[in-house]
Amino acid sequence: MRSSRSKMRAGLSVAATLPLLAGALALSIPSANADSGTGSRHAIQGTKPLWAKASADRGASADSGRVNARVYLAGRDAQGLAAYAKEVSDPQSASYGKYLSAKQAKTRFGSTPAQVKQVTAWLKSAGLKVTGSNEHYVSVSGDVSAAEKAFSTQLHNYRKGTKTYRAPTATASAPASLQGAVLTVVGLDNAPHVVKHDTTTLPPPSAVFKNAGPMSSYYGSKVNKKLPSAYGGKAPYAIKGYTGKQLRSVYGAGDKTGKGVTVAITDAYASPTIAEDSAKYAQRNGDSKYAKGQLSQVLPSDYTDIDECGAAGWYGEETLDVQAVHAVAPKSDIVYVGAASCNDDALLDSLGKVVDNHLADIVSNSWGDIEGTQTPASAAAYDQVFQLGAVEGIGFYFSSGDNGDEVANTGTKQVDTPANSAWVTAVGGTSLAVGKGDKYQWETGWGTLKSTLSDDSKTWTAFPGAYTGGAGGGTSKTVAQPFYQRGVVPGKLAKFNGKTPMRTVPDISAVADPNTGFLVGQTQTFPDGSQQYSEYRIGGTSLAAPVIAGVQALAQQSQHGVPIGFANPSIYSRYGTSAYHDVTDHPLGAGHTQSVVRVDFANSVDASGGLLTSLRTLGADASLVATVGYDDVTGVGSPGRSYISSYARR
Repeated sequence: MRSSRSKMRAGLSVAATLPLLAGALALSIPSANADSGTGSRHAIQGTKPLWAKASADRGASADSGRVNARVYLAGRDAQGLAAYAKEVSDPQSASYGKYLSAKQAKTRFGSTPAQVKQVTAWLKSAGLKVTGSNEHYVSVSGDVSAAEKAFSTQLHNYRKGTKTYRAPTATASAPASLQGAVLTVVGLDNAPHVVKHDTTTLPPPSAVFKNAGPMSSYYGSKVNKKLPSAYGGKAPYAIKGYTGKQLRSVYGAGDKTGKGVTVAITDAYASPTIAEDSAKYAQRNGDSKYAKGQLSQVLPSDYTDIDECGAAGWYGEETLDVQAVHAVAPKSDIVYVGAASCNDDALLDSLGKVVDNHLADIVSNSWGDIEGTQTPASAAAYDQVFQLGAVEGIGFYFSSGDNGDEVANTGTKQVDTPANSAWVTAVGGTSLAVGKGDKYQWETGWGTLKSTLSDDSKTWTAFPGAYTGGAGGGTSKTVAQPFYQRGVVPGKLAKFNGKTPMRTVPDISAVADPNTGFLVGQTQTFPDGSQQYSEYRIGGTSLAAPVIAGVQALAQQSQHGVPIGFANPSIYSRYGTSAYHDVTDHPLGAGHTQSVVRVDFANSVDASGGLLTSLRTLGADASLVATVGYDDVTGVGSPGRSYISSYARR
């Protein structure tokens, strides 16, 4: 399971292939020598979508059309922000670990009141109405003619696929007199169009999903020898769902609990039953009882786009994230920061709350979209937040995606965002075998093929079956290779898209395969309309991200509570050591493919609608391959038994 914001990309979304972002560690930073338009203006790069081509131009947009946009502010020293974020995160730097407080970061790098005032005055002078502002952005609304005047570009309608969207005919610009105060602007294009409405009422929980049996309590504990063989043997039943005790054992938790460390989680909306569900789950599955105030929430005053975003579907995401972090790091504080919707503006607001108030040192994020929908403008807005977090000692962890190379999903090989950012830790996924006594057996890269049991129960039909999903990974087309990947990521991966080395995803990995997944407990809506607590197995890199966040909380405790901050330089500095399990698709040797048998309720609730039995082949992630060394399924690997202790300060 991984939540997608693809249906809701208000203002920030265009389906386009992006140009290379200049500098993996200096993305979209305004320059004193920025290109100027006529009338002494500075170009705001990345504001004209690539799909807005002359051949697709359908003429000028109506002057009376409405435009809602956000103008993001560059702050006092955008180039200095990127440079210092790198310095405090690099173990080889003299400034490593010399983090700033949120107040210090704002004073040194944030926008000034004068900049906000100047930008506001410029936008108003063009006839736009300011609908909101803070130290990060000024939001405006107005008609097309006012937007054209403000940004010195015409807005036309362009055909894109089967639909028509508005977009600038040229790169937008801002007056040179603003002296680089504008980082970027989003919302001049309206692909896709979003209808918003405000409400404070969230829907009830989604329809129930329950796992059928038989199931294994640990990997390989239950096998049906009457079922057909596969890969030279009988496959075991899928597990019931791993618990915190098992995950802590295989990822080397030892006596660390995450005490003194706070983990933030961002998602959209908020489960109305998260506190009682999590308390009940902990009690039933051997996790520590939540202390008073250990789980808290920071929520918006109202919610938008509830139907478009499928708000109830996000309840399960929050449930998984909270319970996975607590299972791995049972004494860590958890603060859930819910977004008002699943669009970028709302999610950026949630991330900004974490940074502006330094709510946590570790931030788990199990959501994203494909790289082809991200503009340089939106990338700049996200990276600014991530860089501000880095200078404060805050690290962001993003799930890498659940569709492998995305070819089956989109027809194009690409990575996901924001996991493609050079400023976040992209978390890939594995299939995990935990044996008797909670012993680590092996992991494969997560990638699944599904073959169903024949009607006569003698064979697996169309063996090995169709691809159903796997860990996201691959090579970015837009983000240059960051310094910490040099010398680790093989050239054939870094240069997959051409001669220039690019950002490769993921960085690290943990259990994600739903067939070797995690047990969660959630209130769901049953067929009779009642809402009841029930437990089920779930997975996806949405599981891997909070598991790694929990592991990082243990590692931070190991180094006496000193923040790890942006973790990638430290993660890659441990490459090739016993800190990691080097995960491959065939951990038991070439020719030894692993698989499990899974039984599902046809109606997702009970056996009244029949049972569906299938064989799930492991370690088959589309074109992505988990090999010895760094790979684009699992990154440097999964945390080994010495990973957490490697952070201990002596």
